[in-house]
Amino acid sequence: MKRLIARLDIKSEFLIKGIRFEGLKKIGDPVEAASQYYDDGVDELLLVDTVASLFGRNHLGSILENVAKRAFVPLTAAGGIRSLRDAEELFGLGADKVAVNTASFANPKLISEIANKFGAQAVVGSVHAKRGLDDWECLTEQGRERTGITVKNRIHHLIDMGAGEILITSVDNDGVQGGFDIPLTEMASETSTVPITIGGGAGVGQDILDLMGIDKLSGVAIGSLLHFHTLSVRDLKAILQNDEHDQGAHSAN
Repeated sequence: MKRLIARLDIKSEFLIKGIRFEGLKKIGDPVEAASQYYDDGVDELLLVDTVASLFGRNHLGSILENVAKRAFVPLTAAGGIRSLRDAEELFGLGADKVAVNTASFANPKLISEIANKFGAQAVVGSVHAKRGLDDWECLTEQGRERTGITVKNRIHHLIDMGAGEILITSVDNDGVQGGFDIPLTEMASETSTVPITIGGGAGVGQDILDLMGIDKLSGVAIGSLLHFHTLSVRDLKAILQNDEHDQGAHSAN
């Protein structure tokens, strides 16, 4: 079964959500939400400082620390990680992994430095993917800046730099709740030699089931579907377990 990862986008002390990284609205308390998702059985939590790139550093601070005291699942911290020291601070506050995007373009050694000290499993290469005419392009600065680099090439670069996991977020599908970008997911999974997590698009349980046949996909990052109480983590787990049961019964026949 794929890992179910609750993604919490955070600005200041608020849980927020937008559509395609724009129109961000305050929707709750991130610590309370993380605690609820943990109680419901989520496999991992992803905490993203959405304005960190603007201010040049991560400000998750006490939020990450408080979540780590309540939720005993792997925690990934993302946003504004520009140096080994930034990563060290987040690990000290309770993060198990850090996800790096923007800063690794300016400093390609950053991921290697973190991986060399904390292990490849502690570094997630984050990719914000924007669909083009013929391919997907990587964006930085929370989807505001184009790079001209294809997602496929970026996956190779991130793995070469030492990333032990790749997080792909579809900018086009983020917050829309209309389903995942399946071709993007398949391409990323076929390209990568490390675990892949996909995010951006979950709106109903079937959207999660649509990903189950992609063997190399390791995790699914979910935001709006949980935050707006369309389905709970318990609901999603039940849907996945029922699907596994049905698939097993079908194979037996």
